[in-house]
Amino acid sequence: MMRRRMFTAGVAAALAAPSVARGAANAALKFIPQSDLTILDPIATTVYTARNHGFMVFDTLFGMDGQYQMQPQMLDGVSVEDDGKRWKLTLRDGLLWHDGEKVLARDCVASIRRWAARDGVGGLMMARTDELTATDDRTIQFRLKKPFALLPYALGKISTPMCAIMPERLANTDPFKSVTDMVGSGPFRFKADEWVSGARAVYTKFDAYHPRQEISTGWTAGGKVVHFERVEWLTSPDDGTSASAMQAGEVDWWELPTADLIPLLQRTGRMRVEVKDRNGTLGMLKMNNLQPPFNNAAIRRALLGAVVQKDFMTAIAGDDPAMWRDGVGIFTPGTDMASDAGM
Repeated sequence: MMRRRMFTAGVAAALAAPSVARGAANAALKFIPQSDLTILDPIATTVYTARNHGFMVFDTLFGMDGQYQMQPQMLDGVSVEDDGKRWKLTLRDGLLWHDGEKVLARDCVASIRRWAARDGVGGLMMARTDELTATDDRTIQFRLKKPFALLPYALGKISTPMCAIMPERLANTDPFKSVTDMVGSGPFRFKADEWVSGARAVYTKFDAYHPRQEISTGWTAGGKVVHFERVEWLTSPDDGTSASAMQAGEVDWWELPTADLIPLLQRTGRMRVEVKDRNGTLGMLKMNNLQPPFNNAAIRRALLGAVVQKDFMTAIAGDDPAMWRDGVGIFTPGTDMASDAGM
């Protein structure tokens, strides 16, 4: 299923207005996320809202571009030696935490260790690691037992949990206990004093953040340029209330409106619906092959042939085929690994 993104046509006009383009002091984006922000620590959960919050507040060593390739993000340089068994990652100059302290390599080492304790790919990476150290204030060094080509992917992937880099004092927290002190080095500060779970989360521009000079080609690679002084995430337990706020022009952007409300909002003529992530979200049906009758492979194959993906998609995303795909196998359509295997 594809993700839907909705925003008002008025926002597009506002983005072109000189006062917003210059970054006016009171410029704010009002945004409805796909779910309420209930957990602040992006390492402690696989919920996408916490991950998106994490990318607002924290940064990552690598970023993923629009072609799914990993590019340096917090890093100035990467060198690979000893037949792929020694990686040296050098931090960019000028990286600062929101409290004004410098980002150091030892912060990154502690962050990597904490994240890897919760992440599958991170666990594989650490299983192949003999030694992970900060050789100086700017250099992170991996000494591996054997080559691990996925190291940049592991440290920069956008799937949950992402490897959020935190100050050492926070990264030393038990990986299975949530961090609540949101001091990062990302483009936005989290306003803990304005956070109301179930209603609002607020972020303000971190003026000391210096984005990379490369133009972003999508996802988390390239320069993260901040265009708003303030971003407000506004949530409501009732989708009808969110729809009314959109209709009244009280909110600029709804990330994931429910399918049954999209036609209503489109009819206003003042809103535009766009599919921003063509890969969408892959839904899966997994049978418990340890329990009868699904411990019988023939039964599983018969059920697989009886499943009509279109029925599931229309139940979730509505009748508009532009909002979903069927004929989907194990991997998301549009990626290099896509096929109808397991369809």
